[in-house]
Amino acid sequence: MREFKPLKPSVFQFSFAELTAFFEEKGMAKFRAKQLWNWLYVHGQCAFNQMSNLPGSLKVFLENNFSCETPRLAKELTSNDGTKKWLFEGPDGKRFEAVFIPERSRGTLCVSSQIGCFVGCKFCRTGSQGFERNLSADEVLGQVLFAKTLLGDWPTNPQNRKINNLVFMGMGEPLFNYENLCKAVNILTCKSGLEFSRHDITVSTSGITDKILPLARDTGVNLAVSLHAVSEEKRSVLIPINKTYKLSELFATVKKYPEMSKTDRVTFEYVMLEDINDSEDDARLFAQVIKGIRAKINLIPFNAWDGSELKSSCQEAIERFALILRKAGYICTIRNSRGQDIMAACGQLKTSKRFLKLDQLQLDSVEKAVDKSNCGRSI
Repeated sequence: MREFKPLKPSVFQFSFAELTAFFEEKGMAKFRAKQLWNWLYVHGQCAFNQMSNLPGSLKVFLENNFSCETPRLAKELTSNDGTKKWLFEGPDGKRFEAVFIPERSRGTLCVSSQIGCFVGCKFCRTGSQGFERNLSADEVLGQVLFAKTLLGDWPTNPQNRKINNLVFMGMGEPLFNYENLCKAVNILTCKSGLEFSRHDITVSTSGITDKILPLARDTGVNLAVSLHAVSEEKRSVLIPINKTYKLSELFATVKKYPEMSKTDRVTFEYVMLEDINDSEDDARLFAQVIKGIRAKINLIPFNAWDGSELKSSCQEAIERFALILRKAGYICTIRNSRGQDIMAACGQLKTSKRFLKLDQLQLDSVEKAVDKSNCGRSI
């Protein structure tokens, strides 16, 4: 196992206000903080000695006291469809993943907020890993910075980005890591830096109701709710945390989100499971219970993984389900799964040490297949 030396604190831990206050506390000019911020978040420069307009004494101070590194890459996989999955390793050896999904009109980065997850959704591979720890704000942010560097997405240009859609739908429940999530989001949306629009960021939650309206107030980003069942009994089986955060409370809270966050609507995510939640009665009840909520619905065919006995609904059942919701007046889309061949699709992320050897064998075999077919790149 790789040995880790204690690291210096990350320079990415600071918000702009915190960085400015830190410089003032150390007796340094405030404009130096702005210059550093510009190097980090406009130009993507991660070497202090290359920041040409900083004085030598400041470069030495920064070098001696802070790290300017993004998360360490342990593995990269590229799918036949162009999706990329990056496996990162933290300073404690624990691993987490991010996924980049290129499309014709946009590039989506799926970001993790925790290592593992204790929500325990029955259809999610991450949930079978259990919870290990929260990611720090700089580890959350670092996934975006790493991806921008690897994809050549610097300097920051809001009108011409390779990554223009951020979704917190990777490993973990973002609202159980609330402070670090909000800090990372507010750095991402800072007008003098990365300048992501809050409308281009979506946070997905399993329904942590006491954090939903604070998220609207503190960030104003888009909200997606992992719903997956529309009765208390069925949802409590699929998502055990529903026993604590009831559907009735969730719907009442979510109804207030668009107005409070000044977003158009919320998105309900719904994984389609054969003979479990995919009947016409389920669809009609769905339309009934969300009545009055400004919402769209995203149906997700279940992505299989080893150890799960669940099956995806057939395409005919999914189309029939969608038609009922559309006739009820809702925008309803069916997600096109990406990255299944590298276990990067929705619900397939997992990095537990107990399964690392098996996962490595799976990933290695995928890499060989991709290389042999010349359909993608692997390292």
